[in-house]
Amino acid sequence: MAEKKRFNMNRPINKPKWYLKIVEFVASPFYLLFSKGHVKTAPEVKKLKGPYLILSTHASFMDFPMIVKGIMPKTTGWVMSVEEFRRGDWLMYGIGGIPKRKFTHDIVTVKHMLNMLKKKKHICTLYPEARFSFAGIKERLDGALGKFCKVAKVPVVMCTAMGNFINSPQWSKHPYRGIRQEATLSLLITQEETETLSAEELQERIEKAFERDEYKWQVEKGYHTKCKDRANGLYKLLYKCPVCGREFKMESGGIHLWCNECGSKWEMDTLSRLHGINTDKGFSHIPDWYVWEREQVRKEVQAGTYRFEDDVRVEDYYSTQVGFVTVGDAHVVHDENGFTFNGTVNGQPFSLNKPLSSMYSVHVEYDFLNRGDAFDIATEETSYFMFLKTAKNYLTKMHLAQEELYDFHVKGVKG
Repeated sequence: MAEKKRFNMNRPINKPKWYLKIVEFVASPFYLLFSKGHVKTAPEVKKLKGPYLILSTHASFMDFPMIVKGIMPKTTGWVMSVEEFRRGDWLMYGIGGIPKRKFTHDIVTVKHMLNMLKKKKHICTLYPEARFSFAGIKERLDGALGKFCKVAKVPVVMCTAMGNFINSPQWSKHPYRGIRQEATLSLLITQEETETLSAEELQERIEKAFERDEYKWQVEKGYHTKCKDRANGLYKLLYKCPVCGREFKMESGGIHLWCNECGSKWEMDTLSRLHGINTDKGFSHIPDWYVWEREQVRKEVQAGTYRFEDDVRVEDYYSTQVGFVTVGDAHVVHDENGFTFNGTVNGQPFSLNKPLSSMYSVHVEYDFLNRGDAFDIATEETSYFMFLKTAKNYLTKMHLAQEELYDFHVKGVKG
């Protein structure tokens, strides 16, 4: 294979270009109007004069225009995954994009963020969960956020968006569920507090700010959805049957979820609650089902019985110009040793191990770019996207397992 120019993580970043600011300012209000999006910005945020850091929940594309609208006429730079730059360097760097490889200890991105905040004196936005929420609740955060805030010494603004996930969940982005979506921008940490509070105290405040439950919020607000396909794709999240205990036998469609093994069936109502049709078992509240699945995976990890293996198609994200390239095939094993790959890539023997300590979570994509279920593994040079060949609907369990393996073997969490 001819040598291809790889993505340059060290390329200098830009403040947003003036002409793209205009596009953002014009497009965002219209996008929110037609998507039932509403934004409230606290007075203390509007009064901020200098640069600040925005931390935001992450559930759908709606998160972006909500922040644009919430801080107008100011603009922000954006920390985003490197593969998002496939849309064009001119565009992504032009809007102030800062590249990041997911779930890596990446000092380059930290330097870019500090450059945006301290040298360019410009606002910077970070989505600390580093992926769309799976169940409309808090996902795991990087444990070094408090330390970064201590170094940055700028105010921290929190953007909490509710309804974005319900409208377009990660496991079935279309059709949109058509409910109202609301975002609030509030001052989470003052500049003085970044100097007086410890990194641990700052981290604790950030962790608490991300606690949420969009399904509970939907019920409390009484926001009904008329979407007749609201359960489409739900089986990707709820992969384990609470009646018979079998995994990967769940399916869903229309307004129903069912188990092909035991026949148990549930109906999703217009407030996204589940009701058993032929069983009184299961969970009405979708996040409860998701948390139960995590608990089951935790038991496997702590018993030493968790192990996954499959063959994968390896795609390499080279750069914006080259895009994704299929470079080979490998066999993957996921266990207490992390992710271990052996195969052939670019015509050469390929061996790669990502130990548990290097990844507190793993980024997964359901039917990524309509090419299959995939997860990505980042190295210093590139991001490999691994497409599962035979395993069906395994991504949610893989995501849960990586976090539980990290907790048990790296952090030493035994309970």
